[in-house]
Amino acid sequence: MAEFTATGPAPGPVVGSATAFPTGPAAGLTAAGSTAGPASRPTAEFTATGAATGPVAGSATASPAGFTAAGPAARFAAGSAVPGSRACSPAVSLTGFSDVLDKTTYAGTFVGNLSALAPDRHGTLAALSDRSALFRLDARTLQPVGVLPLADESGAALDAEGLVADGGGTYLVSSETEPSVRRYSGDGRILDRLPVPDALRTDPAGRAQRNGTFEGLTLLPGGRTLVASMEYALAGDSPGLVRVQTWQRTPGGTFRPAAQYAYPADPGLGVPEITATPDGRLLVLERGFTVGVGNTVRLYLADPRHATDTSRVAYLTGQDGVRTVRKTLLADLAACPTLGATAKQPQPNPLLDNIEGMAVTGRTKGRLDVVLVSDDNQGDTQTTRFYGLRVRL
Repeated sequence: MAEFTATGPAPGPVVGSATAFPTGPAAGLTAAGSTAGPASRPTAEFTATGAATGPVAGSATASPAGFTAAGPAARFAAGSAVPGSRACSPAVSLTGFSDVLDKTTYAGTFVGNLSALAPDRHGTLAALSDRSALFRLDARTLQPVGVLPLADESGAALDAEGLVADGGGTYLVSSETEPSVRRYSGDGRILDRLPVPDALRTDPAGRAQRNGTFEGLTLLPGGRTLVASMEYALAGDSPGLVRVQTWQRTPGGTFRPAAQYAYPADPGLGVPEITATPDGRLLVLERGFTVGVGNTVRLYLADPRHATDTSRVAYLTGQDGVRTVRKTLLADLAACPTLGATAKQPQPNPLLDNIEGMAVTGRTKGRLDVVLVSDDNQGDTQTTRFYGLRVRL
């Protein structure tokens, strides 16, 4: 059974980050107008044939590298006070945003459709496209320095949604088609495919709805417990009760299915991403979209430690004896300052877009540095946008 423990701050960086994000600016990201450091050198496995090209024909001009903000440059220095005007809530402040990669290409690959982020080796940030490409981004400029194509066992593209940069340069990647979780080598070879409980498979093999399965993927501190979140409830479960599946790493390095939990998403919202905090809890993104209105995006802190293992509960219907994951709202991102952002379609806040990816990139004086990214679906009405947050738990 997977164990969620939270006995105090973890002694080191978040699992998977290693020394990629040393003490200093959050995720190594620079504010608009500052000078970025040299780009990290790509590993041999990643294609790196030159700098990212400019915007594709007909697209809007990309903004300068790094996070941009109206007025003074956004501050990322470790431990610095974030001005109150950037507060989204008492627990969350917006430190900046960047559209630098919107509608760009790199090494012949469209840079967009980004669904997941993970701190990677050598100070880079891995960014996963749901069109089966894994980019390595320079953590300061956000410019790509490598791209790795991914595929399933037959060579077909993945609908890749969740990402963990595991030890030894390997990656854990979830696809929501089957759904599946595969482990890849640094050169894109499939090393393993994790077993998935039958009920979580898409209809007709299971009870999951298509495009509603494994969106979030994270590894808890210590590296022994892998966690994946479904986006929506299974058929037969109460609406909004989202299954969270865990696996335990065996001594041989493979993963076996372990405990499962029920997470109560807000009405009408799904779960596009989760990421572990240094103390073993989870940051959870909830997201929805209404035509003519725009996106709803909320950030929660979730604590599964006292939740019921639902792996043997066939149908979640609100029955007695099933304790769901406890969650605490950290921020509704519609309440964040706009910082001069613009939107290509109606939004309750022009800063918002189709946010799907999230990573914890550092910790400074009790606060977490968190980076989000939106999936533009390679469309004219959406934007590939990165967001920097400072989160106090």
